[in-house]
Amino acid sequence: MAGQEFATENFNPNDTKGKTITCRAAVAYGPGEPFVVERVLVHPPQKMEVRIKILFTSICHTDLSAWQGENEAARVYPRIFGHEASGIVESVGEGVSEMKEGDLVVPIFNGECGDCKYCKSEKTNKCERFGVDIMKKVMDCDGGTRFSTMDRKPIFHFLNTSTFTEYTVLDSACVVKIDHNGHGNFNPFIKTLTLLSCGVSTGVGAAWNTANVHSGSTVAVFGLGAVGLAVAEGARARGASKIIGVDINSDKFIKGRAMGITHFINPRDDEKPVYERIREMSDGGVHYSFECAGNLNVLRDAFLSAHEGWGLTVVLGVHTSPKLLPIHPMDLLEGRRIVGSVFGGFKGKTQLPHFAKECMDGVVKLDGFITHELPLEEINQAFDLLIAGKSLRCLLRF
Repeated sequence: MAGQEFATENFNPNDTKGKTITCRAAVAYGPGEPFVVERVLVHPPQKMEVRIKILFTSICHTDLSAWQGENEAARVYPRIFGHEASGIVESVGEGVSEMKEGDLVVPIFNGECGDCKYCKSEKTNKCERFGVDIMKKVMDCDGGTRFSTMDRKPIFHFLNTSTFTEYTVLDSACVVKIDHNGHGNFNPFIKTLTLLSCGVSTGVGAAWNTANVHSGSTVAVFGLGAVGLAVAEGARARGASKIIGVDINSDKFIKGRAMGITHFINPRDDEKPVYERIREMSDGGVHYSFECAGNLNVLRDAFLSAHEGWGLTVVLGVHTSPKLLPIHPMDLLEGRRIVGSVFGGFKGKTQLPHFAKECMDGVVKLDGFITHELPLEEINQAFDLLIAGKSLRCLLRF
C-alpha cells in the first residue's frame, strides 16, 4: 500500500511481541561523558504501556542540558536520553486500545492521561500523572525500568520518552498516533515528524495557542534555535507584520529569514539595550515577545520589549538557575503580561494529530528545521554540532 513502506520494511512485530529485545542504544553514564552506543535489553510493555520501534530521533537543547547535568538534582545514570522521535508501534501492553502494532506514532514528553482534573480542563495542557517531569526516571506502572544492560543492570528513563534507542517503552499517555490517510506517499514526512515531539510543537503552539498571535501584529523572538524559529514560523503563518529575531549568533539570521524573521538584532552589535532598540522598531514595543533562551537577562529584555498596556511575553526557555524573575511587581501595573508555555499549550493526544495534519498540508513548513542527519553511532558529533550552534536539529537514523 502506498505510503506504508515505513511500517513493513524489515519489521515484523510478531517476531518480537512479548519478548525482550536486544538492540542498539546511546547510553549516558555520567554528566557530560561521551555517549556509549551499545547493545541493551528492552523489556516488553506492561499495563497501559507501548513499545515502539524508533525510526528517527532528533536532538533538542533539553537533551543537551540534561546530558550535561545542569540540574544536579535530576542526575541519574546510566540513562537513555532523547525525547523527539517518530516510530511505529511494535507491541502494546494490557489495556491499550487506542493504538495497535504497526501504527505510526510520535512520543511526547508532556503526556495526556485524559482522566485527571488537568486533562479535563480546557485551560491547561498539564497532566497530573504524565506531565513533563525532569526528575522522573522510571515507569509509572511499577516504578521499574524497561531498559537494562546486557548484564541486567537497570538503565533509567528520561522525560517519559527515551528515544536514543532502536526500541523504547512509553506509557500510552505519552504516545500519539498519527493518521496520514489521504497524503499519498508519506515517507518523506516521517523524518520531520520527529519535530512534533517537542521543538516545532513547542514554538508554533506558543504563537498559536499561548499568545494567539493575530494578523498584522508585531513579534519579537529572543533566541533563534529550533524553538525560537518555530515561534517565528507560527507567527508568519498567523500573518504577523513584523517578526524581530534576536540572537548573538548572526549566522542564524540567514536561516531565520526563510522562516519568517523580517528584522534582526545581534545584542553585541550595539551598546543600546535590546528592548530600547525593539521599541524604536515597533512604535513603542511589540504585541508579543517570546523568550526562548533560558537566560534571565534575556527574559527581562523580552518583557520590556512588549508594549505597555497590552504586550504579552511568553517564556519558553528552560531556566536551570535558582534565581527568580528579574521583574519588579510595579512593572506589571503598566499593562505588560508574562506567561509560561509548555509544549506550546497543545494537549498531546487530542490536539497534536490535527496539528500534524496541518503540517502535512503545508500550513507550517518543517523542512528547514533539520540541518544535519547522522547515524546513531555519531551521536557525540551531533551534540558537538548543537553546542557549536551549527545545527538546529540533527536527525539520528538507525
